[in-house]
Amino acid sequence: MKKVFTLMLLSAFSAAAHAQTTAPETQPYGKVDMADLEMKACDFEKDANAEVLFDKGKAYFDVHYNAILDRHMRIKIFNDKGKDHANIKIEYYSGYGENIYDIQAQTINQTDGKLEITKIDKKLIYTQVVDKVTKAMVFTFPNVKPGSIIEYKYTYSNDYGGLPDWYFQSDIPTRYSEYDADIPDLVHFKNLVRVSLTPVKQKMDKTGQLVNMALANVPSLPNEPYMTSRHDNLQHILYQLLSYTQIGGYTHTVEDNWQKIGENETNYEDYGEQFRRRLDGEDTIITKAKGLKTNDEKIAYIFNTVKNTVKWDETYRPYTNDGTSAAWKKKLGNSAEINLMVYHLLTKAGVKAYPLLVSTRKNGRVNPGFPSRFQFNTSVTYVPIDSANYYVLDATNKYNFYKDVPANVLNSYGLLINKEDKKYDLVVVENQKPIRDVVMVNADVKPGGKMEGTAQISSFDYFRKVNIESYTLNGEKKYIEELKEKDNNLNITSLKMENMSVDSLPLIQNIGFNLDLTGSDENYIYFKSNLFNSMGANPFLSENRASDIDFGFRNNYLITSIYNVPAGYKLDALPKSVSMTMPDQTITFKRLAGEQDGSIMIRYVIDFKKTIFFKENYAELHDFYKKMYEMMNEPIVLKKS
Repeated sequence: MKKVFTLMLLSAFSAAAHAQTTAPETQPYGKVDMADLEMKACDFEKDANAEVLFDKGKAYFDVHYNAILDRHMRIKIFNDKGKDHANIKIEYYSGYGENIYDIQAQTINQTDGKLEITKIDKKLIYTQVVDKVTKAMVFTFPNVKPGSIIEYKYTYSNDYGGLPDWYFQSDIPTRYSEYDADIPDLVHFKNLVRVSLTPVKQKMDKTGQLVNMALANVPSLPNEPYMTSRHDNLQHILYQLLSYTQIGGYTHTVEDNWQKIGENETNYEDYGEQFRRRLDGEDTIITKAKGLKTNDEKIAYIFNTVKNTVKWDETYRPYTNDGTSAAWKKKLGNSAEINLMVYHLLTKAGVKAYPLLVSTRKNGRVNPGFPSRFQFNTSVTYVPIDSANYYVLDATNKYNFYKDVPANVLNSYGLLINKEDKKYDLVVVENQKPIRDVVMVNADVKPGGKMEGTAQISSFDYFRKVNIESYTLNGEKKYIEELKEKDNNLNITSLKMENMSVDSLPLIQNIGFNLDLTGSDENYIYFKSNLFNSMGANPFLSENRASDIDFGFRNNYLITSIYNVPAGYKLDALPKSVSMTMPDQTITFKRLAGEQDGSIMIRYVIDFKKTIFFKENYAELHDFYKKMYEMMNEPIVLKKS
């Protein structure tokens, strides 16, 4: 694959247009306001550990029409926790013609009313090789302490003419951020603007391209429960290069659609050229697979063989590093290498399969209207079953099951690589079936305010995977603590796991427990009926939300509890049977309650009809969860007769 090309445009464009102007919100390098040095906290986010004072980027093209970005950033450190922001790592695609140079960095302190400037030694700025195509410039500011200001500037360039993206927001507040771009008339970009805040500056050129935007007082983006990728939720601008015009007026289009991207991928040495590479000893595996009766048996065998033979190096990459043959020999590979092995062996065994470029949820959802290979960060294997069903195979995680679409790539798109038919289409990667977690509790309530009983939890699909992974990696002792959910009154006396090695069956956990019913006295016993609820505590307590909510898959919870009333007591208060639904019908909650022959039965049924909720609709979800948890926490009251 060749990403690099040189723009040969009309020479009338002047390179002098790149001269950086100074906005009133920024200062030249090394010139610092004393008010900023004396500042103790961020004006608009008081609890911040650090604050970006300004982040200024100027993008332009040189006389050879290489794209260049001059960037200058200044950060205020408020406390010891903020000192983490003095560790800088700037990644770039060196293998695709990108470069970082002319780095300057310094720490500014105030000592006895005088400025103390400590410049970073250039020898302490080093290049880190991340992988075959990615490098990073890494350095740490010296003499950083609470009250310090750190600043750095650098120049980024690429030789393919693409403008770098710009993020106005980060995990600390930003007082001012501005991106300014000088774009020649003969170069055309498509903008993707994800900015919900009101810009303090904004300018379009005569062709409608965004060339300037500035935001002020940008809050930090917190980590929120069920958050989609941080990159998806940050305030940002993306630029996609569509075309450029050469001398003579001939216009070239670049990778402006998915078909072109797919075609180029198949010719890339570290991707398409790996599809047919032999693996040592593959004939034995292929022969055995061909001898199995059904495609499902073949898929399961090959998937598990690769999964159990090659160790994942814990890096997600869309392309191979050493190549599939070398990774197979080493029994160690990145995500692309491992999953291209699966694809290769399946096709050799006669199973129709395709490589699929995807993005993990942490990396971000793929935007179908913004074709770019840089949206993908890993590769998996796609196996069509029929016109409506398919498998998505990822053999990197030892707990993945071939029939379950990997949870970390759900709710996005993948680029299907059909090299044989020269078809390269986006496909939706999702799982629409409800994923069940079933809890059955049977307990005796004891006089004196104690409970003793058993619970059985049946966890299917993703719930199964999460629980097995947690149990295996953390050990039984820590797993039991997680089951208790920080309830010191709950004591788990026994735990037996069933079906841990049978992927097609639900994980069954058989639990023995006893519980101190606090708040009870000699006349009344109080207890709640949501023991071992895998939903945990309410994750949506905050009144506001900055990011979209992605549950990943459709949750379906069934919790049934039977409590035997002790002799000498009678039921005094029982929650009512109730049903509640979100305004758009996407979540339903039901509680059934009843008593018969000295036993109390409570059943909760919670069903999700969709998986993604936008932050604009958070108020409805927040209110629903608040009411739902209030109902689940309503006590049952027994009275001494």
